[in-house]
Amino acid sequence: MPKQSHLGDIDFLPSLITNNGHSTADIAANAPRYRRKSSTFIDGIHDVPEDADRAPAQLYSTMSGRLFHSGRIAIVMVGLPARGKTHISVSMARYLQWLGVKTRIFHLGDYRRATVGHGNDVPEDYFYPDASPASVVLRQKILKKCREDIYGWLNHENGQVAIYDAVNPTATSRRSLAKEFAKHDVHSLFIESYVDDENILRENARNVKIGSPDFANMDPDEAAKLYLRRIDTKIPSFETMNEKELNYIKMINAGQKFYYNNVSFNYLSHRIVFYLTNTHIKSRATYFVRAGAALGEESYKADAPLSEEGLKYAQVMAETLLKHREEDHLDRISQGGAALPMRQLTVWCSTRVRTLQTADAFKERGFVVRQRTQMSQINPGDCERLSERAIRRLYPEEIEKHELDPYHHRYPRAESYHDLAVRLEPIILELEREQNDLLIIAHESVLRVLYAYLMHCSTMDIPKLTFPRNEIIEIIPAAYQNQAKRIHVPGLDPNTVPGSPEDIRIPVPESSGPDTPIPALPDSAFAPPVELKMPGFDKLPEKVVNTAAEAVRDKIADED
Repeated sequence: MPKQSHLGDIDFLPSLITNNGHSTADIAANAPRYRRKSSTFIDGIHDVPEDADRAPAQLYSTMSGRLFHSGRIAIVMVGLPARGKTHISVSMARYLQWLGVKTRIFHLGDYRRATVGHGNDVPEDYFYPDASPASVVLRQKILKKCREDIYGWLNHENGQVAIYDAVNPTATSRRSLAKEFAKHDVHSLFIESYVDDENILRENARNVKIGSPDFANMDPDEAAKLYLRRIDTKIPSFETMNEKELNYIKMINAGQKFYYNNVSFNYLSHRIVFYLTNTHIKSRATYFVRAGAALGEESYKADAPLSEEGLKYAQVMAETLLKHREEDHLDRISQGGAALPMRQLTVWCSTRVRTLQTADAFKERGFVVRQRTQMSQINPGDCERLSERAIRRLYPEEIEKHELDPYHHRYPRAESYHDLAVRLEPIILELEREQNDLLIIAHESVLRVLYAYLMHCSTMDIPKLTFPRNEIIEIIPAAYQNQAKRIHVPGLDPNTVPGSPEDIRIPVPESSGPDTPIPALPDSAFAPPVELKMPGFDKLPEKVVNTAAEAVRDKIADED
């Protein structure tokens, strides 16, 4: 049989979950073999160790591990392929896990691949509503494994939110699924991503799907059109959601419109709705940079203006970023991308004087600069300006507490990183809502927390992240994992590069100096840097390759 390109995993059938407790427990105990095994300890969104520390913005904990008195919820994704379902699933899981809600994604495609085996293909009619008996039996087997895994996690691992990522194209199957969840005392919430905007469809197909070997050496636009025609051929009977008795949210054209129906069963459901109204699936980049060096000794209380070197840094950094954006835009077009205008750039900064003056380099060039009061640096409290020796002499007990938990510990009259993460939650929602490319100019402590949200770092990693001034960090959203890139800023005084002196760094290492300019990003998330040639720099920029991309490479040909 010729090699097939798989479309979205479709649930046409009523659920086949058995009530055999031993069977469910056995399946749950061996669940990792059905989920994406290669992402373990690489893609934290999909596999979070059970002994993980408290989530970055988690306010409290419970014996059951379930928060907000909300019980158990099954979020069921609905929509044809190339509509952004997986992107929404991963973004939603990232946000809920950030709040401390035990969340796990169950991609039906993972179960299909685990069942048919590596390198094997499903039958030609596997996705058809009128499939052959053999294909129907195979679908039943795959669905049973996935559903039992969901119940095993909710019942035996104290899970709270299970996200079921599949096409779920018919009203009959969705009603059956809702009834089944209700029998197990699980609230169901359906989320449909409905897209009829041809430009968005083509962009989604170009960005995610056409890496398949089936589209090799094809014009990207033609490949996207061919892929979308395949969807129409293989899934001719998709029914958009209109079931009045179900709880559902319908996102139309990447968040341009929303419809809600019966979404009011608990507090957590309202948080999910609020998050979805602040997110989208459009492509854009986020850049992180430090503010320039202040005049004299930097101080939290003094709020000094930029020094002469700080002003020079702001201009050089702005020129470097704008040149990088131009080169990156031209590179995408040369590789077959659409000749669209460059995305607009919005600049955010705190209300501190040195961040405002750093942002002036962009304001002078006509870019919009917005101030965010929540983005002020972490408050060092009574330890400001004290040397490490003085802190150890004055606060020996605090040092012991800090060494045990540098994320949650507060020095006297100071903020912890946990306090900062809670303070930044409105910024995180605005960050999700922003559709332009976004530049964030802030203190290193703020960058640590925001970077950790986008890249799903653990609380133990956050205080150790470093952002030297001679680098710009670029984060590019993707369906399964975000990717990061380091952009070198040339010609800076080495004395302005290291981390800010007002940080409380005990026992957190100091930021990298001029001899080690690469941020200490978590080793588990990245492979060794790869050089990326760009003209106009005295040092080659370095691309940070997220190894999770390799872990999910098999999904490119899946067309889900």
